[in-house]
Amino acid sequence: MEAGTTAHQAEKSSGFHWLAYQQLLDSALPIGGFSHSFGLETLVQQGRLETVDELEAYIGTMLLHSWASADAMVIKAAYLHIPEGEWDRLWALDHMLHVQRVSSEARSGVQKMGRRLLQLSRAMYPGLNWKPLDEAIKADRCSANHPLVHGWVSYHLGVPLDRAVEGYLYSCVMTCINSALRLMSMGQTQGQMLLSKVIPLIESQWPRVAQLDPMEAYTNSPAAELAMMQHETLYSRLFMS
Repeated sequence: MEAGTTAHQAEKSSGFHWLAYQQLLDSALPIGGFSHSFGLETLVQQGRLETVDELEAYIGTMLLHSWASADAMVIKAAYLHIPEGEWDRLWALDHMLHVQRVSSEARSGVQKMGRRLLQLSRAMYPGLNWKPLDEAIKADRCSANHPLVHGWVSYHLGVPLDRAVEGYLYSCVMTCINSALRLMSMGQTQGQMLLSKVIPLIESQWPRVAQLDPMEAYTNSPAAELAMMQHETLYSRLFMS
């Protein structure tokens, strides 16, 4: 960056405005994240996750073995395949990770969040190129899960890839913490303190997986997957998943 050029000017010249992207990361964004615990409710009810330290360990596991190693690969694929119009390759990865989610509630939840983000983003940015995505959804060739739609919108807003991945991981962590605030004996201050501790881990995840081929995406969190499967049989539930 040349001397005297501000970060804001650089963003403007690249077409990326950080406030527009920040809006998509707001925990109050109405895409349904508040309705899903993705197995966290099961772990709390079973007494397997009771303290803030245990919540931090759970978030770390999900970051390392699911959100970064799988979901972030869909975002990377969006940045690779959208410029080339390689739609089938992008839809294939989205579908592969969709069917790999063993819990039907988790599959439904991630897809519902993606469809709601798509609906909201289309209303906010009608001038973006929605046609390939809309056609694929209509033809049932694309599952339109949350990471795919996040990657699609981020790419077309000019968000750098590393920021798009970090932003998505941040939103996953915030969804988890907000769920924990309703499930566990912890307050808002504790939640914010935990978030500040986890931010360096969020930042470390993209360099760790950046060189992976998107088709090498993987998950390795069997305890969390089992909790997601068991959620639908809980006696009482606050969350949809």
